[in-house]
Amino acid sequence: MTSTASTSTASTTAAGHTRVPTARTPGSPGRLRAWATRAPLLPALIFMVVVTQLPFVATLVISFFDWNALYPDARSFTGFANYTEVLTDPDLRKSVLTTILLTASVVIASLVIGLGLALLLDRRFRGRGLVRTLLIAPFLLVPVAAALLWKHVLYNPEYGLFNGLLHWVGGDGASQPDWISNTPLLAIEASLVWQWTPFMMLILLAGLQSRDTELIEAARMDGANNWQVFRHLTLPHLRRYLELGALLGSIYIVQNFDAVFTITSGGLGTANLPYTVYQSFYQAHENGLASAAGVLVVIGSIIIATFALRVVSSLFREEVSR
Repeated sequence: MTSTASTSTASTTAAGHTRVPTARTPGSPGRLRAWATRAPLLPALIFMVVVTQLPFVATLVISFFDWNALYPDARSFTGFANYTEVLTDPDLRKSVLTTILLTASVVIASLVIGLGLALLLDRRFRGRGLVRTLLIAPFLLVPVAAALLWKHVLYNPEYGLFNGLLHWVGGDGASQPDWISNTPLLAIEASLVWQWTPFMMLILLAGLQSRDTELIEAARMDGANNWQVFRHLTLPHLRRYLELGALLGSIYIVQNFDAVFTITSGGLGTANLPYTVYQSFYQAHENGLASAAGVLVVIGSIIIATFALRVVSSLFREEVSR
């Protein structure tokens, strides 16, 4: 019995020495090595939690309170009443619809124009690098600077370039419209399309340059023209890239505040949900209501981001499978 037990717990070498197997302990070198590789990431993780997650948790808690900053002692727990007001109040509901309309129109227009520019840059011509750099430049501008550029340099009814062009074409009798007053939402959309088209162009250009050139050459040898190649080969290949551009653009544009605040100050029916959050928090001092609206914006962004991550992962899988 003793012989069997000792045989099971020890192994005998050819020289007659016994070797006892060592069990892995919590302080084994493998586990210590794993912690050593993760340790440099801990400060960044802690910083991210402190800067992003803790404020969001505080916002989530405040959203359940009737809390006006002018009357801090009168705050009370109201449950989901703030969320109900955000979804039922006519002004807030209109801001939600404005946000959807602004986001959809800017994303669609940016994708269409960006696709055309990407097809142009996919061709070889002299100065292509310079043209690409100039087309990317609007996306590199600070959003507030871009909005100020459109408001004062282009839209201004007295010295703006648009009215100057009308005066140059039509003479002294040409109309000099106030672009922002006449078409406020379109004015904001145009400035955002101008700034976000380069982003869409870069994504679609990357998709165009990942096409199978042999397949396109085979289609041309079979007699396919440019439109048939684009419709049956290029467009299906770009589907994932179009989805990715639409989702990423929606994540950012749905949270846009700079253009609305700078060009129209939320007036003339252009107040979107982020601007309404600003009004509720900084002007009406309704902390609970503004927090509820902000939480809804975050939830919508997370939903869009989830689809974006799925599209990105599917693109990576397609690249790996090739």
